[in-house]
Amino acid sequence: MDSVIQAILGLDVSKAKVHVALLVNSKSKSKVIKNDPEGFEQLSVWIGKQGVVGSVHACCESTNTYHEALATYLADAGHVVSVVNPAIIKNYAQSQLTRAKTDKADAHLIAQFCEREHPARWMPLPPTERLLLALVRDLNAVQNMHTAESNRLATAHPSIQPRIQGHLDFLDADIARIKKAISDHIDDHDDLRGRRELLESIPGIGEATSAWLLAYLGDGTRFAGGKQATAFAGLAPQLRESGSSVRGKAAIAKSGHADLRRVLYMPGVVASRLAAYAPFVTRLRNHGKPAKLIIVALMRKLLTIANAVLKSGKPFNADLHRA
Repeated sequence: MDSVIQAILGLDVSKAKVHVALLVNSKSKSKVIKNDPEGFEQLSVWIGKQGVVGSVHACCESTNTYHEALATYLADAGHVVSVVNPAIIKNYAQSQLTRAKTDKADAHLIAQFCEREHPARWMPLPPTERLLLALVRDLNAVQNMHTAESNRLATAHPSIQPRIQGHLDFLDADIARIKKAISDHIDDHDDLRGRRELLESIPGIGEATSAWLLAYLGDGTRFAGGKQATAFAGLAPQLRESGSSVRGKAAIAKSGHADLRRVLYMPGVVASRLAAYAPFVTRLRNHGKPAKLIIVALMRKLLTIANAVLKSGKPFNADLHRA
């Protein structure tokens, strides 16, 4: 923890607003700002007016993508920022027997949690990876629009089919443009281009998946290891066993980034048919594991391998990943 930190900042973030709780000199103060650059500037001014001279330790939940802009703004301004899983805050609230459930109360609870637990520091993505993540998210959004329009075209009234087809043609061109922008952005940066080559040395990982992995995994040092990376993606297995009476089926946590689970699904399907993973797949089948569970296990394995090759700087080695 930075020695210059004078205050704790709890942030309850939603799409449009951020409820703020500032703990300074044993006193709590509250404010509501808009979740946009203008609101962020107002927050900085307000913090200064509360007598805070140095950095604050700000803490928020990982809420979809709504927290990212504010967390990045505060980190770039030199503050310590922690981004924690909402399940952790929920469990903390239960441990404190908290009953109030308002945005203001949630912000204060997050601030209390931060003051007591000192969660780990979150680091924003480097600018090149921020842009890459924005591009792949934009591509996904446009592709989703294309899918929706394609589904409508088949059942639409003949009089409006030409308009839908025109929109599809426009989206096709837009998708091609964004794909080129992603490829060019990676090609223009030696570090990204080198990491893409490492990722695409992994059987089952292609151009589309590698761009997402580059954006989220960075150089492989963002996570301590494969377990942390799979937990981030919500692919970590979650057991349901307690005493002698609870024996639920294990499932993935799904508490992490759905983006990574989505983009790894088809590579997992492809990997289930590749010789490089045959021993792994055979072992799971021999233990009676169903096909869907095997695909999820391969998604987890691919993410772990991706993190490992990025961290080591060495391409895929089948001898290291047969088990």
